Amino acid sequence: MAGAPVIEVKGVTKAFGDREVLHGVDFDVAEHEAVVLIGASGSGKSTLLRCIDLLEEIDDGDIFLDGEVITDPSVSPVAVRRKLGVVFQAYNLFPHMSVLQNVVLGQMRAQKVGRREAEEEGRALLGRFGLEGREGDRPEELSGGQQQRVAIARAFAGKPRALLLDEVTSALDPELVGEVLEAVSDLKAEGMTMVIATHEMSFAREVADEVCFLHEGRIVEAGPPAQVLEEPRAEETQKFLARLLRAGRA
Repeated sequence: MAGAPVIEVKGVTKAFGDREVLHGVDFDVAEHEAVVLIGASGSGKSTLLRCIDLLEEIDDGDIFLDGEVITDPSVSPVAVRRKLGVVFQAYNLFPHMSVLQNVVLGQMRAQKVGRREAEEEGRALLGRFGLEGREGDRPEELSGGQQQRVAIARAFAGKPRALLLDEVTSALDPELVGEVLEAVSDLKAEGMTMVIATHEMSFAREVADEVCFLHEGRIVEAGPPAQVLEEPRAEETQKFLARLLRAGRA
């Protein structure tokens, strides 16, 4: 059963110059829930995730984390980001560091965890994500799917209140997509709170508690995956899913 909201987005608006990319967006993410954002490229999914992580400054509205407003100018973005794990479509791993060093760096610097404890936890995490024995490798020695699993392990290592996942499979070859989605599904099964932007509709069906369809910066339809993906009510949702079906991606 869903708990109290971990993340609340209230009337969020964001523009880049004259181009408004988010128009009064509202949604909540309850504890242990996964909210999946779907929509065409340019619909505002990535911008919305960046606003939640305070990588982009919103123009209007508020965002709350555990009931506290985080978009007030007095709030430290660094303190907020310590509570959120973010994984982007580009892995953003440090190429000069080993896999294990990439995973433990945040713990040691931001959370002041000792090296021995951090490395012990990091090795356990890498084993859990199917990367046992690769701790000393550099990112360039791994496949794209393995690198993305390292990025997920790194985000999870900080014990975040929620994970924000932005199209984590879009840069991968098709044969590598499944292993990354399986890692995310495992986290969901354990109760991790997540906001996920994805083009993978089968994955959205499997992992989402709620699906939000964004169109031109607005959430035009939201609900359980069976309703939004199988019996969409909004015309924009119907057209979007029909295009994916024609492309063989729904």
